[in-house]
Amino acid sequence: MNARPKVLILRNPDKPEAAAIADEIAETVGKAAELVATGLLGETARLKAHRPDRILVLGGDGSILAVARELGHEQVPVAGVNLGKLGFLAEFSTADLTRHLDAILREPGIVSSRMMLEATIRRPNHPPLHSLAVNDCVVHAGPPYRMIDLSITVDGKPLTDFSGDGLIVATPSGSTAHNMSVGGPIVQSDVRAIILTPIGAHSLTHRPLVVSGQSEIAVTVRRANSGSMAVIDGQVPLPVRAGDLLTVRRADCEFRLVHNPDQPRWFTLTKKLKWGQ
Repeated sequence: MNARPKVLILRNPDKPEAAAIADEIAETVGKAAELVATGLLGETARLKAHRPDRILVLGGDGSILAVARELGHEQVPVAGVNLGKLGFLAEFSTADLTRHLDAILREPGIVSSRMMLEATIRRPNHPPLHSLAVNDCVVHAGPPYRMIDLSITVDGKPLTDFSGDGLIVATPSGSTAHNMSVGGPIVQSDVRAIILTPIGAHSLTHRPLVVSGQSEIAVTVRRANSGSMAVIDGQVPLPVRAGDLLTVRRADCEFRLVHNPDQPRWFTLTKKLKWGQ
């Protein structure tokens, strides 16, 4: 890393307080690093041309997910300043950021690498749709909310057919998101695995399943509703219809998250989500 690391600051335009905080942080960062640019979510693809060593994201967990996808296959360590509700990924307050700025900029030991997913939807006579995912790709039944029928294979071998409200295909990072809310397993974030969790399966036997991170999951949509969607990280909706093939595999890039040195591994799970309490 350069003697003066290059830093990019991105803020969520929907957070009214973010602009003033960005100015405050920019002044602080400028004393310890080269501030290459400031901008808004959605400008990541353009601003990453400055080749920053760190990206500071002002927003919440959703803002970090958006930036990670926008970075594509050229990931940069991201530190999140929490202006949202939970702060599972966005671990820093403005005071934390100031106190730990030198470590954020220079200490590789507080940067974790987490697997991402690449989802592809194929439809006859249409170009395929591609998206990276940090947390999950979720097939939702959608309006008018009748059950949909899905067939699932793992590495080309049949796994199951089921009817229900949908399916979550999640990374370990995403195990504490939608997956957890429907009873899926919580998986340590640095494990390389893919989690399959049915949503409202019309069966007593379809339970969540954890498979190798090297596996390829293929989901054929046998029956869908007019509003059925595959939703990436809860943010990017991709319409699906009967006959579509959704494949999900480990991406060839990894999301890189800067952690707050004051927070041990299970801090957010136990203190914010109240696990075990």
